[in-house]
Amino acid sequence: MSETLNKVTEVIVDVLKVDAKEVKAETRFVEDLKADSMDQFFLIDGFCEKFDININDEDARNIKTVSDAVTYIDSHKK
Repeated sequence: MSETLNKVTEVIVDVLKVDAKEVKAETRFVEDLKADSMDQFFLIDGFCEKFDININDEDARNIKTVSDAVTYIDSHKK
């Protein structure tokens, strides 16, 4: 597992209170982890804080899976 994936998983487990075993690259936030709109907001906020990046609203709407988050973060890290 990549370092980014590990950190993304930490945020997901913390925000959604799910078991880390449930989180895989293809896991979808809404369909698989039952995240609602507030959960999604807190996930994006958590990613921004953990990785010291900014994710605009347009980009945030396109982050639907764990893999989407990892790819976005890897391409925007400072």
